[in-house]
Amino acid sequence: MSAKEALLTAIYCVVAYPAFAGDAIAIGYNYDGAWTAVTYNRSSTPQGGAHYHDSITACKFATRDLWARATEYLARTEIIGQSDRTGYVAIAQGKAIERNKDVTAVGRGKSQNEADANAIKLLNAREATSEAAVVYRYFSYGCELGTRSHSKRSSRKLAASQSPKRRT
Repeated sequence: MSAKEALLTAIYCVVAYPAFAGDAIAIGYNYDGAWTAVTYNRSSTPQGGAHYHDSITACKFATRDLWARATEYLARTEIIGQSDRTGYVAIAQGKAIERNKDVTAVGRGKSQNEADANAIKLLNAREATSEAAVVYRYFSYGCELGTRSHSKRSSRKLAASQSPKRRT
């Protein structure tokens, strides 16, 4: 690809159609207002792939998945994060002891370590000082040019009891 083609592609992505690909995180609540399930949907393939869509479509898919997986006592769903940008994402949960409330935060970054750190930082800012841990990690393709630096890393669910430290 020539520099001219790359520049024109970048301009097209940024100006002509910025909502090209994305991801969304949905959380489900029961009738008492307690969360019962968390799920996400992402663009797992680059442009032209079968699993490449915008964040609006990702929201629909994540919500549909939540209703399919957490049907018992599911009263409502909420989209807690969505993006149309390429990058790594971490979903972290913790407890805010003083408020007696579970807290969920979404961190994003150019690396998985950065996304993890941003999610934990958001938990701390929301006073979630107990049991803070990253529970989901994934990569989502967006419109920006460039390739994924760790192509073998796939999304994975982590045990909630796991340490928030990144495993190697």
